[in-house]
Amino acid sequence: MVLKWVITDLESDMAKSTTDKRDLILDFIRKNPSVSSREIHDGLADELAYATLKRALQNLLKENLLDSTGKGKATRYHISPAYELLLPVDLDEYFKKEIDDRVIKRSFNHSLISLLGNVNVFTAEELDRLNTLQQQYTEKSSMLSKSEYDKELERLAIDLSWKSSQIEGNTYSLLETERLLKDKQTAAGKTRDEATMLLNHKEALDFIIENPHHISPLSIARIEEIHSILMKELNVERNIRRRGVGITGTNYRPLDNEFQIREAMEAMCNLLNGLDNVFSKALLALVLISYIQAFTDGNKRTARIICNAILINANHCPLSFRTVDPIIYKKAMLLFYEQNNITAIKKIFIDQFGFAVEGYF
Repeated sequence: MVLKWVITDLESDMAKSTTDKRDLILDFIRKNPSVSSREIHDGLADELAYATLKRALQNLLKENLLDSTGKGKATRYHISPAYELLLPVDLDEYFKKEIDDRVIKRSFNHSLISLLGNVNVFTAEELDRLNTLQQQYTEKSSMLSKSEYDKELERLAIDLSWKSSQIEGNTYSLLETERLLKDKQTAAGKTRDEATMLLNHKEALDFIIENPHHISPLSIARIEEIHSILMKELNVERNIRRRGVGITGTNYRPLDNEFQIREAMEAMCNLLNGLDNVFSKALLALVLISYIQAFTDGNKRTARIICNAILINANHCPLSFRTVDPIIYKKAMLLFYEQNNITAIKKIFIDQFGFAVEGYF
Protein backbone atom coordinates (compact mmCIF):
# COMPACT_ATOMS: atom_id res chain seq x y z
CA MET A 1 0.00 0.00 0.00
CA VAL A 2 2.81 2.42 0.92
CA LEU A 3 4.79 1.42 -2.17
CA LYS A 4 1.78 2.12 -4.38
CA TRP A 5 1.38 5.60 -2.82
CA VAL A 6 5.06 6.40 -3.43
CA ILE A 7 4.91 5.30 -7.07
CA THR A 8 1.71 7.30 -7.65
CA ASP A 9 3.27 10.36 -6.03
CA LEU A 10 6.39 10.09 -8.18
CA GLU A 11 4.33 9.71 -11.31
CA SER A 12 2.36 12.81 -10.35
CA ASP A 13 5.57 14.81 -9.82
CA MET A 14 7.06 13.60 -13.10
CA ALA A 15 3.95 14.75 -14.92
CA LYS A 16 4.62 18.32 -13.82
CA SER A 17 7.36 20.28 -15.51
CA THR A 18 10.05 22.02 -13.49
CA THR A 19 8.52 25.34 -14.48
CA ASP A 20 5.08 24.24 -13.26
CA LYS A 21 6.53 23.22 -9.89
CA ARG A 22 8.41 26.45 -9.50
CA ASP A 23 5.38 28.54 -10.44
CA LEU A 24 3.17 26.65 -7.97
CA ILE A 25 5.61 27.24 -5.13
CA LEU A 26 6.34 30.87 -5.93
CA ASP A 27 2.65 31.68 -6.33
CA PHE A 28 1.84 30.07 -2.97
CA ILE A 29 4.62 31.95 -1.14
CA ARG A 30 3.63 35.22 -2.80
CA LYS A 31 0.13 34.80 -1.39
CA ASN A 32 1.33 33.39 1.96
CA PRO A 33 4.56 35.17 2.96
CA SER A 34 6.85 33.76 5.66
CA VAL A 35 5.81 30.10 5.48
CA SER A 36 7.63 26.89 6.35
CA SER A 37 8.26 24.07 3.91
CA ARG A 38 5.68 21.94 5.70
CA GLU A 39 3.08 24.71 5.41
CA ILE A 40 3.86 25.05 1.70
CA HIS A 41 3.49 21.30 1.23
CA ASP A 42 0.20 21.21 3.13
CA GLY A 43 -1.05 24.22 1.19
CA LEU A 44 -0.29 22.61 -2.16
CA ALA A 45 -2.05 19.42 -1.02
CA ASP A 46 -1.34 16.63 -3.52
CA GLU A 47 0.60 18.78 -5.99
CA LEU A 48 4.16 17.89 -4.87
CA ALA A 49 5.96 15.26 -2.84
CA TYR A 50 7.69 16.75 0.21
CA ALA A 51 11.17 15.70 -0.96
CA THR A 52 10.51 17.27 -4.36
CA LEU A 53 9.34 20.47 -2.69
CA LYS A 54 12.50 20.68 -0.55
CA ARG A 55 14.71 20.30 -3.65
CA ALA A 56 12.70 22.94 -5.48
CA LEU A 57 13.01 25.37 -2.55
CA GLN A 58 16.78 24.96 -2.51
CA ASN A 59 16.93 25.66 -6.25
CA LEU A 60 14.77 28.77 -5.86
CA LEU A 61 17.09 30.03 -3.11
CA LYS A 62 20.07 29.49 -5.43
CA GLU A 63 18.28 31.38 -8.21
CA ASN A 64 17.75 34.31 -5.78
CA LEU A 65 13.98 34.12 -6.26
CA LEU A 66 13.44 33.27 -2.58
CA ASP A 67 14.93 34.40 0.72
CA SER A 68 14.80 32.42 3.94
CA THR A 69 15.03 33.19 7.66
CA GLY A 70 15.64 30.85 10.57
CA LYS A 71 17.18 27.38 10.56
CA GLY A 72 15.98 23.81 10.51
CA LYS A 73 12.27 23.40 11.22
CA ALA A 74 12.07 27.13 12.00
CA THR A 75 13.06 28.08 8.43
CA ARG A 76 10.59 30.44 6.76
CA TYR A 77 10.52 31.31 3.07
CA HIS A 78 9.78 34.69 1.49
CA ILE A 79 9.69 36.08 -2.05
CA SER A 80 13.04 37.86 -2.52
CA PRO A 81 13.35 41.56 -3.43
CA ALA A 82 14.88 40.33 -6.69
CA TYR A 83 11.85 38.21 -7.63
CA GLU A 84 10.56 40.48 -10.41
CA LEU A 85 14.10 41.14 -11.57
CA LEU A 86 15.11 37.49 -11.94
CA LEU A 87 11.93 35.50 -12.59
CA PRO A 88 12.32 33.86 -16.04
CA VAL A 89 9.93 35.34 -18.60
CA ASP A 90 8.95 33.85 -21.97
CA LEU A 91 9.58 36.69 -24.45
CA ASP A 92 7.26 35.27 -27.10
CA GLU A 93 4.44 34.93 -24.60
CA TYR A 94 5.06 38.39 -23.13
CA PHE A 95 5.00 40.14 -26.50
CA LYS A 96 1.83 38.43 -27.67
CA LYS A 97 0.15 41.43 -26.06
CA GLU A 98 0.34 44.66 -28.01
CA ILE A 99 2.02 47.75 -26.60
CA ASP A 100 -1.15 49.27 -25.12
CA ASP A 101 -2.37 45.97 -23.65
CA ARG A 102 0.73 45.22 -21.59
CA VAL A 103 0.62 46.10 -17.88
CA ILE A 104 3.99 47.76 -17.30
CA LYS A 105 6.03 50.00 -15.03
CA ARG A 106 5.52 53.18 -17.03
CA SER A 107 7.78 55.45 -14.99
CA PHE A 108 11.44 55.27 -14.06
CA ASN A 109 11.91 53.03 -11.01
CA HIS A 110 13.95 55.11 -8.57
CA SER A 111 14.59 52.11 -6.28
CA LEU A 112 15.90 49.84 -9.05
CA ILE A 113 19.57 50.87 -8.85
CA SER A 114 19.73 50.37 -5.08
CA LEU A 115 17.97 47.00 -5.48
CA LEU A 116 20.56 45.90 -8.03
CA GLY A 117 23.25 46.72 -5.50
CA ASN A 118 21.80 44.22 -3.04
CA VAL A 119 21.13 41.16 -5.21
CA ASN A 120 23.17 38.62 -7.08
CA VAL A 121 22.07 38.98 -10.69
CA PHE A 122 23.84 35.75 -11.67
CA THR A 123 23.21 32.38 -10.06
CA ALA A 124 26.17 30.34 -8.83
CA GLU A 125 25.80 28.05 -11.84
CA GLU A 126 25.80 30.98 -14.26
CA LEU A 127 28.94 32.42 -12.68
CA ASP A 128 30.61 29.01 -12.86
CA ARG A 129 29.91 28.89 -16.57
CA LEU A 130 31.17 32.44 -17.15
CA ASN A 131 34.31 31.88 -15.10
CA THR A 132 35.04 28.63 -16.93
CA LEU A 133 34.67 30.44 -20.26
CA GLN A 134 36.94 33.25 -19.07
CA GLN A 135 39.59 30.70 -18.09
CA GLN A 136 39.28 29.21 -21.56
CA TYR A 137 39.75 32.68 -23.08
CA THR A 138 42.82 33.33 -20.92
CA GLU A 139 44.41 30.05 -21.97
CA LYS A 140 43.60 30.50 -25.67
CA SER A 141 44.74 34.11 -25.88
CA SER A 142 47.99 33.38 -24.02
CA MET A 143 49.03 31.06 -26.86
CA LEU A 144 48.70 33.79 -29.49
CA SER A 145 51.43 36.18 -30.55
CA LYS A 146 50.63 39.89 -30.23
CA SER A 147 49.96 40.20 -33.96
CA GLU A 148 47.68 37.14 -33.91
CA TYR A 149 45.78 38.47 -30.91
CA ASP A 150 45.41 41.93 -32.48
CA LYS A 151 44.08 40.34 -35.66
CA GLU A 152 41.39 38.49 -33.72
CA LEU A 153 40.52 41.61 -31.75
CA GLU A 154 40.18 43.51 -35.02
CA ARG A 155 37.82 40.84 -36.35
CA LEU A 156 35.71 41.05 -33.20
CA ALA A 157 35.66 44.88 -33.43
CA ILE A 158 34.36 44.74 -37.00
CA ASP A 159 31.68 42.24 -36.00
CA LEU A 160 30.63 44.37 -33.04
CA SER A 161 30.52 47.56 -35.09
CA TRP A 162 28.30 45.79 -37.63
CA LYS A 163 25.94 44.10 -35.17
CA SER A 164 25.61 47.05 -32.80
CA SER A 165 24.76 49.26 -35.79
CA GLN A 166 22.38 46.67 -37.24
CA ILE A 167 20.45 46.62 -33.96
CA GLU A 168 19.93 50.36 -34.50
CA GLY A 169 18.61 49.87 -38.03
CA ASN A 170 21.83 50.15 -40.06
CA THR A 171 21.53 48.21 -43.35
CA TYR A 172 25.21 47.56 -44.09
CA SER A 173 26.04 43.87 -44.45
CA LEU A 174 28.97 42.37 -42.54
CA LEU A 175 31.07 42.22 -45.73
CA GLU A 176 30.22 45.83 -46.56
CA THR A 177 31.14 46.81 -43.01
CA GLU A 178 34.49 45.05 -43.25
CA ARG A 179 35.25 46.83 -46.55
CA LEU A 180 34.31 50.18 -45.03
CA LEU A 181 36.31 49.77 -41.83
CA LYS A 182 39.38 48.25 -43.47
CA ASP A 183 39.50 50.03 -46.82
CA LYS A 184 37.22 53.06 -46.22
CA GLN A 185 35.02 51.97 -49.15
CA THR A 186 31.39 52.95 -48.70
CA ALA A 187 28.63 50.68 -49.98
CA ALA A 188 26.46 51.68 -52.90
CA GLY A 189 22.92 52.73 -52.04
CA LYS A 190 23.67 53.34 -48.35
CA THR A 191 23.41 56.64 -46.54
CA ARG A 192 26.31 58.69 -45.26
CA ASP A 193 24.98 58.39 -41.70
CA GLU A 194 25.10 54.58 -41.90
CA ALA A 195 28.78 54.67 -42.80
CA THR A 196 29.45 57.26 -40.10
CA MET A 197 27.72 55.14 -37.48
CA LEU A 198 29.95 52.17 -38.30
CA LEU A 199 33.15 54.23 -38.40
CA ASN A 200 32.26 55.80 -35.05
CA HIS A 201 31.78 52.37 -33.49
CA LYS A 202 35.23 51.33 -34.62
CA GLU A 203 36.75 54.58 -33.36
CA ALA A 204 35.10 54.14 -29.95
CA LEU A 205 36.34 50.56 -29.71
CA ASP A 206 39.85 51.53 -30.76
CA PHE A 207 39.81 54.24 -28.08
CA ILE A 208 38.79 51.71 -25.42
CA ILE A 209 41.40 49.18 -26.55
CA GLU A 210 44.14 51.82 -26.50
CA ASN A 211 42.92 53.27 -23.17
CA PRO A 212 41.57 50.28 -21.22
CA HIS A 213 41.61 52.13 -17.89
CA HIS A 214 39.58 55.06 -19.20
CA ILE A 215 36.39 53.85 -17.52
CA SER A 216 38.04 53.00 -14.20
CA PRO A 217 36.48 54.51 -12.23
CA LEU A 218 33.36 55.02 -14.30
CA SER A 219 31.93 58.54 -14.31
CA ILE A 220 29.31 60.55 -16.17
CA ALA A 221 32.05 62.53 -17.95
CA ARG A 222 33.73 59.35 -19.19
CA ILE A 223 30.46 57.89 -20.42
CA GLU A 224 29.78 61.20 -22.19
CA GLU A 225 33.17 60.97 -23.91
CA ILE A 226 32.32 57.54 -25.34
CA HIS A 227 28.89 58.79 -26.39
CA SER A 228 30.49 61.78 -28.14
CA ILE A 229 32.74 59.49 -30.19
CA LEU A 230 29.77 57.35 -31.19
CA MET A 231 27.65 60.36 -32.17
CA LYS A 232 30.33 62.29 -34.07
CA GLU A 233 28.94 63.90 -37.27
CA LEU A 234 25.51 62.32 -36.70
CA ASN A 235 23.68 65.51 -35.72
CA VAL A 236 22.89 64.19 -32.23
CA GLU A 237 23.03 66.36 -29.11
CA ARG A 238 26.00 65.63 -26.85
CA ASN A 239 25.98 65.14 -23.09
CA ILE A 240 23.04 64.64 -20.72
CA ARG A 241 19.74 65.59 -22.36
CA ARG A 242 17.59 68.45 -21.09
CA ARG A 243 14.25 67.33 -22.50
CA GLY A 244 12.06 64.26 -22.49
CA VAL A 245 12.37 61.39 -24.97
CA GLY A 246 10.12 58.56 -26.05
CA ILE A 247 11.18 55.00 -26.87
CA THR A 248 9.77 53.22 -29.90
CA GLY A 249 7.79 50.09 -29.05
CA THR A 250 7.02 50.83 -25.40
CA ASN A 251 4.98 53.10 -23.15
CA TYR A 252 7.84 53.27 -20.61
CA ARG A 253 8.85 56.91 -20.17
CA PRO A 254 12.39 57.64 -18.96
CA LEU A 255 13.19 60.57 -16.68
CA ASP A 256 12.79 63.98 -18.33
CA ASN A 257 14.49 66.16 -15.71
CA GLU A 258 18.22 66.79 -16.24
CA PHE A 259 18.93 66.91 -12.49
CA GLN A 260 17.20 63.55 -11.92
CA ILE A 261 18.97 62.02 -14.92
CA ARG A 262 22.35 63.10 -13.53
CA GLU A 263 21.36 61.77 -10.12
CA ALA A 264 20.46 58.40 -11.63
CA MET A 265 23.69 58.29 -13.64
CA GLU A 266 25.73 59.12 -10.52
CA ALA A 267 23.95 56.35 -8.60
CA MET A 268 24.65 53.92 -11.42
CA CYS A 269 28.35 54.84 -11.54
CA ASN A 270 28.64 54.47 -7.77
CA LEU A 271 26.96 51.07 -7.96
CA LEU A 272 29.20 49.81 -10.77
CA ASN A 273 32.41 51.19 -9.25
CA GLY A 274 31.58 49.37 -6.01
CA LEU A 275 31.04 45.96 -7.60
CA ASP A 276 33.80 43.36 -7.50
CA ASN A 277 32.36 40.94 -10.02
CA VAL A 278 33.28 41.96 -13.57
CA PHE A 279 30.38 40.09 -15.18
CA SER A 280 27.79 41.77 -12.94
CA LYS A 281 29.37 45.15 -13.58
CA ALA A 282 29.35 44.68 -17.38
CA LEU A 283 25.78 43.35 -17.51
CA LEU A 284 24.41 46.12 -15.29
CA ALA A 285 26.16 48.78 -17.37
CA LEU A 286 24.54 47.26 -20.45
CA VAL A 287 21.02 47.49 -19.02
CA LEU A 288 21.18 50.60 -16.84
CA ILE A 289 22.73 52.98 -19.37
CA SER A 290 19.98 51.90 -21.76
CA TYR A 291 17.27 52.17 -19.08
CA ILE A 292 18.22 55.65 -17.86
CA GLN A 293 18.34 56.93 -21.47
CA ALA A 294 20.56 59.86 -20.48
CA PHE A 295 21.13 60.96 -24.09
CA THR A 296 18.72 62.01 -26.83
CA ASP A 297 20.02 59.14 -28.99
CA GLY A 298 22.73 56.46 -28.92
CA ASN A 299 22.04 55.11 -25.44
CA LYS A 300 22.10 51.41 -26.33
CA ARG A 301 25.20 51.88 -28.50
CA THR A 302 26.95 53.62 -25.62
CA ALA A 303 25.83 50.85 -23.26
CA ARG A 304 27.33 48.13 -25.46
CA ILE A 305 30.66 49.94 -25.72
CA ILE A 306 30.84 50.66 -21.97
CA CYS A 307 29.94 47.02 -21.26
CA ASN A 308 32.89 45.96 -23.41
CA ALA A 309 35.16 48.60 -21.89
CA ILE A 310 34.52 47.07 -18.46
CA LEU A 311 35.37 43.59 -19.76
CA ILE A 312 38.51 44.77 -21.58
CA ASN A 313 39.73 46.76 -18.57
CA ALA A 314 39.54 43.57 -16.49
CA ASN A 315 41.31 41.48 -19.17
CA HIS A 316 38.09 39.62 -19.89
CA CYS A 317 36.87 38.56 -23.30
CA PRO A 318 34.83 41.32 -25.01
CA LEU A 319 31.50 40.67 -26.72
CA SER A 320 30.71 41.11 -30.41
CA PHE A 321 26.96 40.29 -30.09
CA ARG A 322 27.39 38.88 -33.63
CA THR A 323 24.80 36.12 -33.41
CA VAL A 324 22.12 38.18 -31.65
CA ASP A 325 18.81 38.58 -33.45
CA PRO A 326 18.17 42.37 -33.33
CA ILE A 327 14.47 41.81 -32.62
CA ILE A 328 15.24 39.50 -29.68
CA TYR A 329 17.75 42.03 -28.35
CA LYS A 330 15.21 44.85 -28.54
CA LYS A 331 12.53 42.71 -26.88
CA ALA A 332 14.93 41.79 -24.08
CA MET A 333 15.63 45.47 -23.45
CA LEU A 334 11.94 46.38 -23.61
CA LEU A 335 11.24 43.69 -21.01
CA PHE A 336 13.78 45.35 -18.72
CA TYR A 337 12.26 48.79 -19.32
CA GLU A 338 8.70 47.63 -18.73
CA GLN A 339 9.10 45.03 -15.96
CA ASN A 340 12.65 45.63 -14.68
CA ASN A 341 13.22 41.97 -15.51
CA ILE A 342 16.81 41.15 -16.44
CA THR A 343 16.55 37.47 -17.41
CA ALA A 344 16.25 37.83 -21.19
CA ILE A 345 19.13 40.27 -21.60
CA LYS A 346 21.18 38.23 -19.11
CA LYS A 347 20.73 35.14 -21.30
CA ILE A 348 21.93 37.14 -24.31
CA PHE A 349 24.97 38.32 -22.32
CA ILE A 350 25.91 34.80 -21.21
CA ASP A 351 25.35 33.28 -24.66
CA GLN A 352 27.35 36.02 -26.38
CA PHE A 353 30.21 35.70 -23.92
CA GLY A 354 30.33 32.00 -24.78
CA PHE A 355 30.19 32.76 -28.50
CA ALA A 356 33.02 35.31 -28.23
CA VAL A 357 35.30 32.98 -26.28
CA GLU A 358 34.71 30.11 -28.67
CA GLY A 359 34.51 32.13 -31.88
CA TYR A 360 37.56 34.40 -31.58
CA PHE A 361 41.14 34.25 -30.34
